[in-house]
Amino acid sequence: MLIMNNPVDQHHKVLDYVNSPKDLRSLTPDELPALAHELRETIISTVAETGGHLAPSLGVVELTMALHYVFNTPEDKLIWDVGHQAYAHKLLTGRKDVFHTLRQYKGLSGFPKRSESIYDPVETGHSSTSISYSLGMAVGKELRQDNNRVIAIIGDGSMTAGMAFEALNHAGDLDKNLIVILNDNEMSISPNVGAFSSFLSRKMTGKTIRRVRDHIEERLMALSSVGENILSILRKSEESLKAFLTPGILFEALKFKYVGPIPGHDLDNLIATLANVRDNSHGPVLIHVVTTKGKGYKPAEENPGAYHGVGPFDIISGKPKKSGSSTPSYTKVFGNTLCKLGRSNNKIAAITAAMPGGTGLQPFCAEFPERFFDVGIAEQHAITFAAGLALEGMRPFFAVYSTFMQRSLDQLVHDVCLPNLPVTIALDRSGVVGADGPTHHGIFDLSFLSFVPNLTMMAPKDENELQHMMYTASLHDGPVVIRYPRGNGEGIPFDLNFTALPHGKGELLTSGQDVLLLPVGNRVYPALEAAKELAALGISAAVINPRFVKPLDRELISKWAVTTRYVITVEDNCTQGGFGSMVLQMLNEQGLHIPLQMLGYPSTFVEHGPQKILWENAGIDSKGIIAATRKLLNR
Repeated sequence: MLIMNNPVDQHHKVLDYVNSPKDLRSLTPDELPALAHELRETIISTVAETGGHLAPSLGVVELTMALHYVFNTPEDKLIWDVGHQAYAHKLLTGRKDVFHTLRQYKGLSGFPKRSESIYDPVETGHSSTSISYSLGMAVGKELRQDNNRVIAIIGDGSMTAGMAFEALNHAGDLDKNLIVILNDNEMSISPNVGAFSSFLSRKMTGKTIRRVRDHIEERLMALSSVGENILSILRKSEESLKAFLTPGILFEALKFKYVGPIPGHDLDNLIATLANVRDNSHGPVLIHVVTTKGKGYKPAEENPGAYHGVGPFDIISGKPKKSGSSTPSYTKVFGNTLCKLGRSNNKIAAITAAMPGGTGLQPFCAEFPERFFDVGIAEQHAITFAAGLALEGMRPFFAVYSTFMQRSLDQLVHDVCLPNLPVTIALDRSGVVGADGPTHHGIFDLSFLSFVPNLTMMAPKDENELQHMMYTASLHDGPVVIRYPRGNGEGIPFDLNFTALPHGKGELLTSGQDVLLLPVGNRVYPALEAAKELAALGISAAVINPRFVKPLDRELISKWAVTTRYVITVEDNCTQGGFGSMVLQMLNEQGLHIPLQMLGYPSTFVEHGPQKILWENAGIDSKGIIAATRKLLNR
């Protein structure tokens, strides 16, 4: 493959003989570079068909090989942070024959998964958990008198989260045998931000340090006896000088032994360093490894952010294959609308937690850099930071994936909703998200937000309604959540002017006499389709778009519930504590004991798969709504 670096003889595949890390450890050092090349080829060719996290996995091929080569996995445990970078790990641990099913329905997960392999000790998907996991396991092993090692592999982007520092602080205090690999590629998903990232970027290789030392020695020797005396003192302090010139001083302050930085694509160096730490270290050790995100595939090396997570693409050009939809995504609509709001209201500010591209905020960042804030992977801080902005008269919008908002519930309750501050949270990727699976589905937000006082919650039926909801939120004197799904909109024309929606008021889309359909957000159009097909079966269905999940339009919903005598709620969320539960409670409070069927996800984790299949499995597509209606009405 011409795009790949260092092509090898295609008639000999080292990977064919590697079915486990034990096979890897039987290889000679001379065979390892060829294996690294074959791993990259396999990752690129597979992700080009399935989509996935390309650049992160390409960047850690040699590191993955060296870890399995040196440590006795699975007895020694490798804990991958986030799991974006685990594709080479999967290929080396007995999953190469099913690797082509990566991220496919009922196929291989895109993240480490305990049920897949004994080499995956934990479920991963969210960042900055690896050190905490690993420290707990290391302590547990010591209590069980197990001498095997635990190794956490964490990226520099994940180190921007407070949880990582909490774990480092605790690990240094406990002084247990723990190895932390810091994979430093100056990237999380987008370029890293923050003081820690700036400090970490002061990397000095051993060669550079020697060059600085030699230059100092040369100058001091020219100063006769005075220079020799100074030089003698400096030689005794060489380790202090090295610590000053590298980020090691920070980790050593946390009582970690610091090793590095070392080049992350030099297998000989990696293997020697890891073996030395394995055999000679006691207590917590941090190994600083410098890698190139996207290594081995030129388009990914040149633009690692764009190739962090990709859909299917053409290998030669690097361009994505056509998605088949010309309508803008909800994410893009959100970003464009926020720019429009920002032009007419200089109090509008935007916040992201290390995902300006993923949340559609790059246009706002380019147009209003002074009102754009990337806080790093720190969702908790983002919420309270937004509260601080609101206290000074700003109207902050925090754009975050629904699944990552789970980390910020305390801050939302205590720092935003209790003082009733005008902070808007844009929950992107609400509902099922597809191939990223259970760690990334946003199917719990309606449930874990529904109980919070002072909070207004909205869900648009389409992209045009999203822009009006954003405008409505910018005017509301209190906290607002707007949830919208992953993917493209309905292709609805946009109104030229914004309209403020009446607070807590829904809209009747169709009237009916037999059943009331209450779909929320992206389930409105499937419900309208179901209503048409039900009409052909002689069933008259009323359809209400609630718009507001909290507060509910009690008057409108109750009126049509009484009229139809049967209610079906439909949500891209779990039913327990979700939208349907809120409607049921509202009707009960009014003494209306009307049969109600809740359609949504059961209280289980939903596996990865195409959104359409997952909606169908849950019975929240038009066919599922029709079937539920006929069953409820006994027709």
